[in-house]
Amino acid sequence: MPDLNRALIDIAAIRSQLARGTEFRGFGPASLASTALLAAVAAVLQVALVPAPEENLLGYLALWVATAGLAAILVGIEAVTRSRRIHSGLADDMILQAVEQFLPAASAGVLLTLVLLRYAPETAWMLPGIWQIILSLGMFASCRSLPRPMIAVAGWYMATGLASLAMAQGHYAFSPLAMAVPFGLGQLLAAIILQWTGGQDEQG
Repeated sequence: MPDLNRALIDIAAIRSQLARGTEFRGFGPASLASTALLAAVAAVLQVALVPAPEENLLGYLALWVATAGLAAILVGIEAVTRSRRIHSGLADDMILQAVEQFLPAASAGVLLTLVLLRYAPETAWMLPGIWQIILSLGMFASCRSLPRPMIAVAGWYMATGLASLAMAQGHYAFSPLAMAVPFGLGQLLAAIILQWTGGQDEQG
């Protein structure tokens, strides 16, 4: 029995090592492109439902948090189905690895948002820029298991996040464009890169 347990532990370690050394192909261009569309829809809804977000911060947050949650669900569903098709027996290990790589940044984004709202609500204008920087850090952490050109998307979110903090203050910080443009174009860029690299692999 000890030998069997040791063998099972060794097999699990080998699977984990293989997952770390394999490029994750679970993320698909279709779901990422749909999240770009979601960002545009959310911007339109903001204009209609939250015309003065600086006076209705909870409404603004509810809209964009719901949008982010729906985007995560769409990407997650496609990631699971594609992984099971492409990575076969390694699918579960690679999905877990992808989550582990992005989870620290996502958790930091949620906690930082809660802390700012609770203890420094006057700084809420920084949230769009902070969210973009947090997403950038999560993508940088994930890039080692993604197609190499995806680092351009991480760089895009870092640049737009810093630009938002530098320029979008006061009323302009909550402009629908402060969210729709960075996230819409960033997700479209990611979808294009995945389509391009996936097409190259198929040709290869």
